[in-house]
Amino acid sequence: MHEMSVALSVVDQVEQAARPGGARGVRRVTVEIGELAGVVPDALAFCFELACAGTLLEGAELVTRSVPGRAACAPCGRAWDTGMPPDMICAGCRGGATGLLSGRDLRITEVHWSALPTAPDPTPVPRHQEN
Repeated sequence: MHEMSVALSVVDQVEQAARPGGARGVRRVTVEIGELAGVVPDALAFCFELACAGTLLEGAELVTRSVPGRAACAPCGRAWDTGMPPDMICAGCRGGATGLLSGRDLRITEVHWSALPTAPDPTPVPRHQEN
């Protein structure tokens, strides 16, 4: 199942983003999944939980948002939802010269960190003065 490789990639990318900022954990990751991407959201959620074990993301929630497949006809300019399985024939001119506008997406759109390091106190620390 390729959902495991997708989950491992998401965990890796989020961990790489967390290091420079000093994040100590992740509460939630939101991923957009295109209708035509071939990724099953429930299978991804299962794999994500396994992939997070022992990482900065352990216990993080995965939120998935579906992106509909959309196509456009080059000759007449009409756009439509492709559905699944995708309908790539233009209903306006019955032409087959179409381009895919969306639906193959697979993108991390949000990460909610559970804790960030606190900024140092800007108040100077008084030095001990000798008399």
